[in-house]
Amino acid sequence: MLNPQLLEILACPKCKGPVKLNEQESGLVCDKCKLLYEIRDEIPIMLIDEAKEL
Repeated sequence: MLNPQLLEILACPKCKGPVKLNEQESGLVCDKCKLLYEIRDEIPIMLIDEAKEL
């Protein structure tokens, strides 16, 4: 589970907009960019090159 305080300060590295936890809690979603940033070993991978398009 991702720390709720960390989730509050994280932003999409592409547009600097807010991100939210997806339903499976396996990644962070930016609705504006339609990107999914995976969470691996409780660490969000906030790299644009590794994001998956939705």
